[in-house]
Amino acid sequence: MNHFLTLKQRLARYAGASALALVIAVLALVSPTPALAEGRLRIAEQYGIVYLLLNVARDQQLIEKYGKQAGVDIDVEWVKLSGGAAVNDALLSGGVDIAAAGVGPLLTIWDRTHGRQNVKGVASLGNFPYYLVSNNPAVKSIADLSDKDRIALPAVGVSVQARVLQLAAARQWGDDQYARLDAISVAMPHPDATAAIISGGTEITAHFGNPPFQDQELAQNPQARIVLNSYDVLGGPSSSTVLFATEKFRNENPKTYGAFLKALQEAAQFVTAHPQEAADTYLRVTGAKLDRDFLVKVITNPDVSFTLQPNNTLVLAQFMHKIGAIKNPAASWRDYFFEDAAIGQGS
Repeated sequence: MNHFLTLKQRLARYAGASALALVIAVLALVSPTPALAEGRLRIAEQYGIVYLLLNVARDQQLIEKYGKQAGVDIDVEWVKLSGGAAVNDALLSGGVDIAAAGVGPLLTIWDRTHGRQNVKGVASLGNFPYYLVSNNPAVKSIADLSDKDRIALPAVGVSVQARVLQLAAARQWGDDQYARLDAISVAMPHPDATAAIISGGTEITAHFGNPPFQDQELAQNPQARIVLNSYDVLGGPSSSTVLFATEKFRNENPKTYGAFLKALQEAAQFVTAHPQEAADTYLRVTGAKLDRDFLVKVITNPDVSFTLQPNNTLVLAQFMHKIGAIKNPAASWRDYFFEDAAIGQGS
């Protein structure tokens, strides 16, 4: 069993953290952090096994390794945030250099900075199915959700989970009803939402999460069930979580940027070849209290693949443009990703 703080304790802690993050973000916007010179890299990450490649790169100091090969001593800083909105704000305010978040936040910031900072995708962190899990026995599909339910997800209307839910709602009730479920959605970090689904008895009756949190919910609450699978909505395996950066950082830090990509490539090879050791890395770096064998099963799920190649992202880009969430149309995934041999042929 995973050991959680009570939901009330977690919400109180999160509220304090959110207030602090807001103050930092406002100060950053007033006095933006100047661009750092080649050899410094600040990376924003979030919660879940979807960030495993970053965990491995950090644990094995792969970025530093490839930096030295390029003749640069790279000082790497890791920043833990929750939700695509917070990550996007950190990137635009100059608080981080590379952001890790869902495809939804990438498309939002790509559109917002088009012709200015020109934020684009760096690479995918892999293909992962994201599950909408509910502990409400009456909810068997999104059509059963009512105003008595509350859906926890990283960021309302912005996160990849929120965008996939909007796409599913548009298909269920029509394009003009795409935001129908936003009204019963609440922003909450995955660990807190997982605690709520497992324990039950709170206003949170559904959670659109990611691995391993969704797997914990299904394993530890017999009433929990999958209501929606992102692969079904997007038409197959897809890159839900990606990395992105500004054009300026990429152009002004070619050695640091190149070392980061090489580190990701080695991390992907390591995780694929050594899932048990990768599970140990996740536990060591994140401090998660999870059973090792359980975690290995999550990593070796046949629906999961650790690849830098962006897969099946265009359907979400086209949907977001259709509903007016982004102004700039995307004809190809290459419109919102930087071109690099390391990320191969995407979609």
